Amino acid sequence: MELRITNLSKTYPNGTRALRGVTLTIPNGMFGLLGPNGAGKSSLMRTIATLQEPDTGSIMLGDIDVLTQKDEVRKVLGYLPQEFGLYPGISAEVLLDYFAGLKGIRDAAERKLAVESLLQQTNLWAARKKAVGGYSGGMRQRFGIAVALLGAPQLIIVDEPTAGLDPTERNRFLDLLSEIGENVVVILSTHIVEDVTELCPNMAIIAGGEVVATGSPNDVIGEIRGKVYRTKTEKAALAQLKSEYEVISSKLVAGQPIVRVFSEVPINGQFQPAEATLEDVYFHRLARREQQAVTL
Repeated sequence: MELRITNLSKTYPNGTRALRGVTLTIPNGMFGLLGPNGAGKSSLMRTIATLQEPDTGSIMLGDIDVLTQKDEVRKVLGYLPQEFGLYPGISAEVLLDYFAGLKGIRDAAERKLAVESLLQQTNLWAARKKAVGGYSGGMRQRFGIAVALLGAPQLIIVDEPTAGLDPTERNRFLDLLSEIGENVVVILSTHIVEDVTELCPNMAIIAGGEVVATGSPNDVIGEIRGKVYRTKTEKAALAQLKSEYEVISSKLVAGQPIVRVFSEVPINGQFQPAEATLEDVYFHRLARREQQAVTL
C-alpha cells in the first residue's frame, strides 16, 4: 500500500501557515519525516490521521481517499501521537484488552490472543500485570505502539517516539519499529537525525511547512557530498567565520568550537574536507529555508 499526499496546505485561525503545498509519495516500509519543532510535522501527521482537515490538497492511501473516507482509514490506521494519556491505575493487560474492544475486536478469544501477542512483541509480557502508571518512559512508548498495532494496521504513524528515552530504551524501541516496518507503511516523525539515518530507507525533510528535501538518506547526503569542510577555531573567531562562510553547524568539543561549512568550491587553508552526513544536510536545508523566509 502506498500513501500519496498532493499539494496539502493548512493555515490555522491564528494565521500560522502550518503546511504549504506538501507533496509526498510514501511507499511500504519505514519513512522518516525529519524537521525541527514547529516545522509542520505534527500538523501533517494529524491530517493524515483524520484528526484535522486541510485547506487544500488530497491524501490517498491505496484506493482510500483519506479526507472523505475517514472511517475506512481508521480501520487500517495505527497512530502513536507525541503526547497520549493512559489510565495510570490499570494494568497493561487489562488496558490493552479495553483498547482492543474499542478497535472492534469483539470476540473474547480473538481479543485475548491479540493482547498476548502484542505484549510479547513489545517486550511487555513480564510487566503485563503492572499498572501502566508505574511504567518507564520507554515502556509507555512500547505500550503505545502495542495500542497502535491493534487490528493489524496498514499505516502506522509515530510522532516523536524516542524523545526523552534513555539510550537503551531508544534502541529497544527503534528495533521494534524496524521489525514492524517490514510489511506496512510506517511514518516516523522526528527531529532526531540519528533515528532516520538508522531506520529509514526513504525520508523527507520539512521546514516552515514545506518539503525541502526528499529521497533515500544516501541520495540526500549525495547532494552535498564533497562540499562539506571542517575546522577547529577559537570562540573569538567564530563570528568572523560565520560572516565569511556558509556555516552548517558548530559545536564545542573540549571547549573548542568545531565548525562545519558548506562550499560549492574547494576551501584551502585551515579547513579540511569532511564526510557529509544526514545531519549536515538537515542543518544546511534548514539554514537555506530560513534565508529564503527572510528575503520573502
